[in-house]
Amino acid sequence: MSAATGGPLAGVLVADFGRVLAAPYATMLLADLGADVIKVERPVTGDDTRAWGPPHAHGEATYYLSVNRNKRSIDLDLADRQDLHRATELVRRADVLFENFRPGTMDKYGLGHDRARELNPGIVYCSVTGFGAGAGAGLPGYDLLIQAVGGLMSVTGPAPGHPVKTGVALVDVLTGLHAAIGVLAALRHREATGEGQHVQVDLLSCLLSSMVNQAAGYALAGQVPGILGDRHPSIAPYEVFPAKDRPLVVAVGNDRQFRALCQGLDAPDLADEPRFATNTDRVAHVDQLADRMRELLITRTAADWFDRLTPLGVPCGPVNDLAQAFDLADRLGLSPRATVAAADGEPMDLVANPIGLSGTPPRYDRRPPRLGEHTEEIRAWLDS
Repeated sequence: MSAATGGPLAGVLVADFGRVLAAPYATMLLADLGADVIKVERPVTGDDTRAWGPPHAHGEATYYLSVNRNKRSIDLDLADRQDLHRATELVRRADVLFENFRPGTMDKYGLGHDRARELNPGIVYCSVTGFGAGAGAGLPGYDLLIQAVGGLMSVTGPAPGHPVKTGVALVDVLTGLHAAIGVLAALRHREATGEGQHVQVDLLSCLLSSMVNQAAGYALAGQVPGILGDRHPSIAPYEVFPAKDRPLVVAVGNDRQFRALCQGLDAPDLADEPRFATNTDRVAHVDQLADRMRELLITRTAADWFDRLTPLGVPCGPVNDLAQAFDLADRLGLSPRATVAAADGEPMDLVANPIGLSGTPPRYDRRPPRLGEHTEEIRAWLDS
């Protein structure tokens, strides 16, 4: 009963018991690539994010709409014997299962990994948790909490002693990406061997891996980083400066770019000063360098500096809001929006999948489903 119309994952059936963000983001990526994703939701309320508004569009929370396109929805009460039977039958038929309940919850319904593998030896079973299934199993896995205890907030903020969270649930998104990669690897293994496996990702581990150079600095050198505001711990100038009208980012990554920056600032002698001659020198004297940058950059608008410095090979740009960011993507021909035609309403513009595939591009066949929208057709299939 595949509803997929094409794509590299056509024919892959995903039983999506996930909710909120990390798991739904992963399953949406798979759905965009052709997988048939059946979203299992509790009756009446459905996924928590259906109530997470404002903002709303098309009468629904945009939070929910952001991570659920190309799926079908069935509402099942797992405490109901008949609905549990249907859920079990879905597990029996699925290629992939996603769940992000607290460890042990799926076992309570007889849908945990061990039982799922008895029902379906080839199933790729993906569990997304906050802190793993061991000693941290009982801890709640909320993105803000992970940002705090996982160290991200310790390096994010305007100044030491003022930690802040990122402006989006970044850890959930990163975990969803890791989950999708793990599932694709497990599907490739199954293709070669016929064997399914248990894919396990947790928010804390995904965050620590994603902190890359900061985490490696601690793991390899024992260096505990702190908040640097907009600055980079190893590169300068690499921060936000005030221009005449709005903030401007300058992201100089090497000595050649710095020399070009000084040329564009009409201050070529700056590049020859011993304290600024190399990147190591500039990092050591970052406060003095920043003072000079502010004096020079405040004289023109951010757009003027962008037009003047970019042709010289200097990475820079204004701090855009989202409207300006979408406009930039449009002007660069990046097509940041994807329109999904709705058979029962007006077309819906969603944020496009960023993966470009020359032969099998992402598809946009279905708007995010309404709660239980496909219950009857899926029930009929499961009951057959």
